[in-house]
Amino acid sequence: MKQLIMVRHAKSDWGDFNLKDFDRPLNARGHKNAPEMAQRLVEKKLAPHLIVSSPALRAITTAKYFAAAWQISPELIKTELSIYEAPIRNLLKVINDLDNQYDKVALFGHNPGLTDLLNYLTDEYIGNMPTCSVVVIEFPFDDWKMISGSTGNLVLFDYPKSGLD
Repeated sequence: MKQLIMVRHAKSDWGDFNLKDFDRPLNARGHKNAPEMAQRLVEKKLAPHLIVSSPALRAITTAKYFAAAWQISPELIKTELSIYEAPIRNLLKVINDLDNQYDKVALFGHNPGLTDLLNYLTDEYIGNMPTCSVVVIEFPFDDWKMISGSTGNLVLFDYPKSGLD
């Protein structure tokens, strides 16, 4: 069985309009939410064997917060440029190309791609993955290449403001 943990980057800072979108950092809320969400997964004993992240600053910074909580060594954090601003097809290729030695992988990226991918991979419909939201999808396969539309089972959807009214 394969397990995919998808994480949308934490809230980013729009304060410096001279920065390229790729280089936007996390804002104060993002720096607060990322470790909190990572800790929620630690408490649920959900941790990957590998992290694959967009290299955009806000995504890789979010991934590093989760890696610290999961106690994952830096060499198990891979960046993949094709995740940045990616449509479903590009994200699915990243997943299908994963090394089968890793049964649990965390993918850090952006919207709308991640929300679209979540809905494509499962029979669920979620309108939007908020910033720093996490989904866990399980697949009944031992080969990442087998993953395609409607083959996954959504087992967790969580986000910073869940449970808050």
